[in-house]
Amino acid sequence: MNEQNVGDTSANEMTPEQRLEEQARDQAGQQRIQVHVDEKSLKTSYANVFRPTVTAEELILDFGLNIMLPPRQGKAEREIVFQANNRIIMGYYAAKRLAIALGQVIRRYEQEFGELELNAAKRRSGQAR
Repeated sequence: MNEQNVGDTSANEMTPEQRLEEQARDQAGQQRIQVHVDEKSLKTSYANVFRPTVTAEELILDFGLNIMLPPRQGKAEREIVFQANNRIIMGYYAAKRLAIALGQVIRRYEQEFGELELNAAKRRSGQAR
């Protein structure tokens, strides 16, 4: 079990995990919360694609793999199959916290290693930094 404790750290020095814990503390109306992370049932998966679906109450995220099929005989175009492996359903408050945390992590990564170019054609042609 992983234990983390949130102290009085300035907002600029906090990790995304500490910021989320601070938000949880604010929501609970308490001065201090000790978070225990139970990783006994934790499963690890790899995904290179996701598909969002929304309802009025929830955000549904399907994660999986894009699998390129070999071209069929007589066809020039290739096919991709989205193999969905995991589904995460969350409320919009949790989704917003996730979006904020992911934005912070990506920003930090790009500051250290450079911009992530999403256009694969630019990456292949060397136009990306």
